[in-house]
Amino acid sequence: MVLTGISCSVFARQPVQVGSKLFTESVILGDIATLLLEAEGFEVEFYDQLGGTQILWNALIEGEIDIYPDYTGTVTQEILGGVEFTTLEALNVLLNEFEVQATRPLGFNNTYALGMNKQIAGELGIEKISDLGRHPDLVFGVSNEFMERNDGWPGLSSAYGLEAMDVTGLDHDLAYRGLEAGNIDVIDIYSTDAEIEYYDLKVLEDDLNFFPTYLAVFLYRLDVDPGVVETITKLEGQISEEEIITMNASVKLNGENDSEVAARFLEAKFGIQAEVTVQNFWSRLWETTLGHLYLVSISLGLAILIAIPLGVLAVKIPAIESPVLGFVGVMQTIPSLALLVFMIPLLGIGSIPAMAALFLYSLLPIVRNTHAGIKNIEPSLMESARALGLPNQVILQKIELPLALPTILAGVKTSAVINIGTATLGALIGAGGYGQPILTGIRLDDTSLILEGAIPAALMALLVQFLFDRIELRISRT
Repeated sequence: MVLTGISCSVFARQPVQVGSKLFTESVILGDIATLLLEAEGFEVEFYDQLGGTQILWNALIEGEIDIYPDYTGTVTQEILGGVEFTTLEALNVLLNEFEVQATRPLGFNNTYALGMNKQIAGELGIEKISDLGRHPDLVFGVSNEFMERNDGWPGLSSAYGLEAMDVTGLDHDLAYRGLEAGNIDVIDIYSTDAEIEYYDLKVLEDDLNFFPTYLAVFLYRLDVDPGVVETITKLEGQISEEEIITMNASVKLNGENDSEVAARFLEAKFGIQAEVTVQNFWSRLWETTLGHLYLVSISLGLAILIAIPLGVLAVKIPAIESPVLGFVGVMQTIPSLALLVFMIPLLGIGSIPAMAALFLYSLLPIVRNTHAGIKNIEPSLMESARALGLPNQVILQKIELPLALPTILAGVKTSAVINIGTATLGALIGAGGYGQPILTGIRLDDTSLILEGAIPAALMALLVQFLFDRIELRISRT
């Protein structure tokens, strides 16, 4: 992005790291902050669609990002564990412990709510959340984050006595599709979602006032450049509920680019003109392919270098056989998203933590196949080699590894295919690759964008499998 009026005096500054959550409104707010900072001469790196609250919060307090948009209700209930505050100053006193502060509200309240098809709600006589208790057969589809949050389903179901309801966790953007298809009866919504009007939904009254106020703010680190804070605070009180709903609709319903919508808002509000470059299909594909290859090749290469010796050692040293096989087995059982989140405090966000997680996931097939390939060699053959007086190193290099090679290659092939598929999740922590268009496609309900990431990932996996099949065929003929 190239903006007018950039001062040469700030080029020596460290780039400002701006983040956003997965959903459209957060991406738009992140784009607005990015463009505004660039207009003031700051170099900015924008990590959009990083995931949920905990990923963004952990990245913020670890110094991997400097700023991201959030909501006061989320901060108090999800991050601070349900504390009460009466003023922004009181909230900032609590945040100060984490070396974080919040701006004043941007101008709108985006609270949680529950929504239903208006016709079905009318037929069942459902006007408010407490009415849902009279219809235990209703199917709920709520966002995965809402399922676990203190201000989400656990607290809501307890407050309203809805514990026995049929509840499924899914992506927020997919919930609308499920509701429209009739697979879901009730979903959680954000009050500024453009889809509420588009799908003509009934917003149920929160008659027990369970949901707190969710005023939009920017959270920022205390050690960020004071000029950054001064710039971001220009947005305080400048974005009305009507304006954010309009921007959400422009992106989500009209298919406009997030950055272009953000630039249009800044021009109308502050007279800032930003030239936004939108990549075409081929440039996006080239960039995501290079990013995916980078993640896969390094993580898989390191896994091969480590896993084959580990498999050999597991055979040669009985004392470590069970611990080694147990360790790589446990690594495979950890959910991939959880492992990515665990990596943030250790390695931050971006490609490095993603590669570390992919490396750990790639170990099991290679270690196990190396171990099995060597251990299953005919015992009589090994006895003959030892009877000839061959040293252990020569036996390993000339007999065991060559005989086990087809099994080892099968393990490497399995790891490579798993690695390519799992690498798409790296986009959740800013690692790029084919996961980026997939996340954007899910967020925008755009099948073509989903396929833009899914098809190349599948083709890459098939190509890798084909190459390994050819290598195995050649080895079998020698």
